[in-house]
Amino acid sequence: MSAQPQYITNADGEKISVILSLADYQELLDDLEDLAAIAERKDEATIPFETALKEIGYDVRD
Repeated sequence: MSAQPQYITNADGEKISVILSLADYQELLDDLEDLAAIAERKDEATIPFETALKEIGYDVRD
């Protein structure tokens, strides 16, 4: 992330909002999308790496 975030506070000095650069905001959104995709797939069955390579047409040689 680039610049330090800026905070908006209420009359009591409590942080109530934050100002981020667009680049930082987009990076956070991208990270959230990645985490959501991971969470959706966490219960899927796994396959060995070599099998995955074969499925995409990569020739695995011993």
